[in-house]
Amino acid sequence: MRHRKKGRQLGRQTKHRWALFRNLVTSLLDHERIETTGAKAKEIRGFTDRMITLGKEGTLPARRRALAFIRSKDVVSKLFSDVATRFKDRPGGYTRIIKTRRRIGDAAEMVAIELVSRQELATKKKSKDGTASPASTDAAPSA
Repeated sequence: MRHRKKGRQLGRQTKHRWALFRNLVTSLLDHERIETTGAKAKEIRGFTDRMITLGKEGTLPARRRALAFIRSKDVVSKLFSDVATRFKDRPGGYTRIIKTRRRIGDAAEMVAIELVSRQELATKKKSKDGTASPASTDAAPSA
C-alpha cells in the first residue's frame, strides 16, 4: 500500500529529485516559460505557486525561505519585485501547462509550463495598443 506517499519519484533518488525541482522552478521563474515532461511540470507547479505566494508576502523571512529553495539571488529579487506584483490580486493558480509535442527519443509527452501573466505578452499588448489580438501576433507564418 502506498498510503500518504504523494509525489512522483521520477526514477531519481531523493537529493537528485529535489535538486531537479529547485532547478526547474528557478528556470521557470527566470524565463517564465520552459518546456519539460508532463510529470515534471505537474510536480513543480506546486513549488512554483508556493514561491510566488512567498513573493507576494514580501517579508524578510519569506525572502529567506525563498532563497533556501531557489538559491539564486537574481531570481529571488525578480520574484519579489516583478512577479509578485503581477499576481498581487490573484488568489492562486499562477502557472499554466500546455501540451506541446512528443519527444522523439522516447515519445515522452512534452509540455510547456508558463506563468499565467508573462512579461513578454504584457509588453506585446502594450506596444500594439489593442489593434491586434495576442493570438494573431504569436502565430507563425506558414511557409
